[in-house]
Amino acid sequence: MCRWLAYTGSSIPLEALLFNARHSLIDQSMSSQAPASPTNGDGFGIGWYGRLEAPGLFRSVRPAWNDFNLRELAAHVEAPLFLAHVRAASLATVQETNCHPFRFGHWLFVHNGEIAQVELFRRELTLAIAPELFNFIQGTTDSELMFYLCLTFGLDKAPLGAIERMVGFVEQVGRDHGVTNCMSMTLGITNRQHIYVVRYASDGDAPTLFHSRDKEDLHRLDPNLHGRVSLEARVIVSEPVGDRVRDWVSIPQGTALSVHRAEVKQTPFRPSLPTQRISKH
Repeated sequence: MCRWLAYTGSSIPLEALLFNARHSLIDQSMSSQAPASPTNGDGFGIGWYGRLEAPGLFRSVRPAWNDFNLRELAAHVEAPLFLAHVRAASLATVQETNCHPFRFGHWLFVHNGEIAQVELFRRELTLAIAPELFNFIQGTTDSELMFYLCLTFGLDKAPLGAIERMVGFVEQVGRDHGVTNCMSMTLGITNRQHIYVVRYASDGDAPTLFHSRDKEDLHRLDPNLHGRVSLEARVIVSEPVGDRVRDWVSIPQGTALSVHRAEVKQTPFRPSLPTQRISKH
């Protein structure tokens, strides 16, 4: 399983959460607490929003803990919103285009989990992607397929609804091919204004996911952030960062979050079937 985090708030250096905090995301890439994949060394990526409309993106197949370019970039770049991901590959090969985040327009997408036995029905999932989006796919992961299915099913118009339709569609196609309980995921999607987060699995056993409570939680992660973090700052993590696990709020199974400024809105996540293809870019 992979590891990821999302941050929104006032601009802070990327290194504050990637490197400076104890048990940071980069530490987790070497020694995650997840027994299934304690090492996440099959590449990493970070996407952030700056002065341009489209987000910046840096991805590499090098282990995150051993990439000096990442350390330099993280020390010099500040951003009010960013998504970062360290990868533990499953079926898809280790290549740059398979590293998260995935980007389309103003959207960024990260994922931890899998579509079980996707090789049995990958073709049907791929053919469901809107023709105008198809040629933008660069890699071979099930995660990128999920992202483009979300775009196909109306991500720009109703983000959480599009994610529910994506999951419902994947589960239905899986069942049609004899694969039950095929979906396991935590995912984060952002359009710069909101971060949408989902923890869901077909069998009710999705990977862990947590969010911070307030800006004081960030002060404890990196003392250098004192006076720099806005009241609305929030962090979402696959695995708690820092020494105090109790400071993190566990996101329940089958739950969606919409994070905008200081508001963290939690709703049940209920997969549904798409009635028609919605995307038109």
